[in-house]
Amino acid sequence: MAPKYIFVTGGVVSSLGKGVAASSIGCLLESRGFKVTLQKCDPYLNVDPGTMSPFQHGEVFVTEDGAETDLDLGHYERFTHAKLSRDNNWTTGRIYETILTKERRGDYLGKTVQPDILLCPSDRHIPAELKKKIALFCNVAEACVISMEDVDTIYAVPVELSKEGLDAQILRLLKLKDQPSDMKPWLDLVHRLHHPAGEVRIAVVGKYVQLEDAYKSLREALLHGGLAHNHKTVLEWIEAEEIDSAETAAARLHGYDGILVPGGFGKRGIQGMVYTIQYARERKVPFFGICLGMQCATIEYARDVAGLKQADSTEFDPQTPHRVIYKLRELLGVDEMGGTMRLGAWPCKLAPGSFAHKAYGKLEISERHRHRYEFNCDYEKTLVAAGLRITGRTPDENYVEIVEAPDHPWFLGCQFHPEFKSKPLEPHPLFAAFIGAVLEHKKERLRPASANVAERQPAPALQSAPRAIA
Repeated sequence: MAPKYIFVTGGVVSSLGKGVAASSIGCLLESRGFKVTLQKCDPYLNVDPGTMSPFQHGEVFVTEDGAETDLDLGHYERFTHAKLSRDNNWTTGRIYETILTKERRGDYLGKTVQPDILLCPSDRHIPAELKKKIALFCNVAEACVISMEDVDTIYAVPVELSKEGLDAQILRLLKLKDQPSDMKPWLDLVHRLHHPAGEVRIAVVGKYVQLEDAYKSLREALLHGGLAHNHKTVLEWIEAEEIDSAETAAARLHGYDGILVPGGFGKRGIQGMVYTIQYARERKVPFFGICLGMQCATIEYARDVAGLKQADSTEFDPQTPHRVIYKLRELLGVDEMGGTMRLGAWPCKLAPGSFAHKAYGKLEISERHRHRYEFNCDYEKTLVAAGLRITGRTPDENYVEIVEAPDHPWFLGCQFHPEFKSKPLEPHPLFAAFIGAVLEHKKERLRPASANVAERQPAPALQSAPRAIA
């Protein structure tokens, strides 16, 4: 069968819901047995969003082949099974020349594009009388005026659009076979979102917390991790610069069930991240460090455990005497790679028995990267001798991918970005494991002190059967 094309457009204004709408359409078509792929065309002239500010553009989503793309591609992958690449994200600057040439040549014969279906975002359901009026003035069938009512979670959008009959109209217009729909996994997902068994509170200490879209995939992956345990994940976004001392860290982070330090670039807020990690490590709070978070965990361990007080990354202090993290191109032979960033999917081998191995359930994985700096293996012996566990490496052993701290309920830093591969119906193993550890920590923290003491003492020879403690 020849491919069919659906164009979702709504002007150049951002955050209207075009990305979620397109993702939901893909989800609906997959539920009827069709294979889909999605493309994004951005209206700016930049080649890609890789060098744009997260405050202006939001998250840069990285595909398997290393393309730096718009955050909507994250929605596309989370809602569907499509495997996306750099060919799935275009900017107008890449295609203007072709379009203008065709227009000047008269290929379009003066025609404009008429929509077939209208998706109408609204804070309430659009009644039939209003749909009829919209259809009349916009020259579309009344059944093709689709109410897109506000919902409390984006994962309810496919379900609501299915109720509106959107997928049936698409199949009719594209002359596709009307195969039965199976939305049960999404219905179950929405039910679990609305009826959690409980909640966990996670402190996210980062650089771009003023704009949550800068950490879009991370936020969704943490939600997915909670869903894996039927719990709601409540996030507190904390500006790293606010953590200006160990005392501030203790006061600001007390009471959270888990702590996460995400990725980022540049020196701003780094010391706050280090104080945060020290608190999590010493207070035995489950900790997850991603990319920059893993690098800061290495720096903190080098300074506070291994005794390398001036340990740092050359990104933050080029003159540091202990460059435990340093630039990619400073590694032997890296200049031959043709760039300064490690991008896209790289394989990784895991240490048996590690937190990572227990999470994935296998010893070989592949994850996506976007960074310039690496763990300096010249300091491996010193840090390992101080107790740091290196539990993930590339198969050639040139790059350290995962570090873990000893004597801790769950402390893991990874150089890659696992959030890019998490889906609501398939939570990423590391996020599921992190939230699992967070739940155990919460139970332990809330358990009465007398119960903890009783568990540590040997049981008497004769006693009644113990009762479970919630």
